[in-house]
Amino acid sequence: MATYTTAPVPFFDGPVLGIETSCDETAVGVVDRGQVLAMRFATQVPLHQRFGGVVPEVASRNHLLSILPTVVAALDDAGLQPRDLRGIAVTDRPGLAGALLVGVQTAACLSALLPLPLAAVHHIEAHCWAAMLTLPGGSSTDEKPQLPALALAVSGGHTSVLRIDGPDRFAVLGETLDDAAGEAFDKVGKRLGLSYPAGPQVERLARGGDPSRFGLPRGMRGRADLAFSFSGLKTAARQAIDALEADGGPLRPADVADVCASLQAAIVAQLVTICLRACRETGLRDLIVGGGVAANEALRDGLGVALAAEGARCWPVPTRLCTDNGAMVAGLGSSLLALGHATDLQHLDAVPTARPGASARRA
Repeated sequence: MATYTTAPVPFFDGPVLGIETSCDETAVGVVDRGQVLAMRFATQVPLHQRFGGVVPEVASRNHLLSILPTVVAALDDAGLQPRDLRGIAVTDRPGLAGALLVGVQTAACLSALLPLPLAAVHHIEAHCWAAMLTLPGGSSTDEKPQLPALALAVSGGHTSVLRIDGPDRFAVLGETLDDAAGEAFDKVGKRLGLSYPAGPQVERLARGGDPSRFGLPRGMRGRADLAFSFSGLKTAARQAIDALEADGGPLRPADVADVCASLQAAIVAQLVTICLRACRETGLRDLIVGGGVAANEALRDGLGVALAAEGARCWPVPTRLCTDNGAMVAGLGSSLLALGHATDLQHLDAVPTARPGASARRA
């Protein structure tokens, strides 16, 4: 069995500003000793809806327009002036190259001008570390996951299971071989005629559907590793929709609800199976669940019940912190700075998803 640490999670002494621009949300947060003081967003969803997905160039240009006003708004919400800050954190990987560059260059300028130490933060690790933060109204003494812990990072672009031993010690144990879970939600939702982003709409429609109507595959059951795969599920769902339309033309609302329920049940089943396998293999009893798909109630409930039956605990990140946000970046950055892991501005760079090894922990 794992040996847990009871030492408090380290946080930097003073407020840290976090900047997140890895995809289509310009997000800024302020965290002070693990307490979230402010979260501000400049959403781009309406801009990308007509394209059915994120257009990188559009995202980058709008980050440029939004980043400084969003920083100012977050500081105002926190009741702080720039001189009150003690550190800066920014997502430097993985993500869209142009989008990341806007955040990285803004953070570098602020760090040099104020001047303040800066921590470069891995986007996926920040999603997981958000479980250690305290939202407004909460207490820093509230129970948190114990380390070492497992984490399921599940979003539109990433699905992986990790081991966390500290803010500077993340290890990927398994990840998707093809599509991410959130991508399956969005792509099948798009095929059903739902607008971008389709995942939350699929979840809503699934509540009124029959999850057993379509025998969609629960992938990766016969494997011994901790890999995920959702490409086959996406194809099977598309074929089921094609068959319905070939039979009777446009889908009825009940058909759409049943497809959504069946898709969600298959995605949740695979995620639960792999997470249980990870708990059994590692002996770790705490599982953090972070990322955009972590807001899905069926996933939160399914993992909670399954892990409890194994004597383990599920720690879903608070719903407000599941989607891309600046507080999660500020939180992990605060912990890295507390351990002395400031990033040299001479070596700060944006590391996009397409670059080999971008999903791995920096050396």
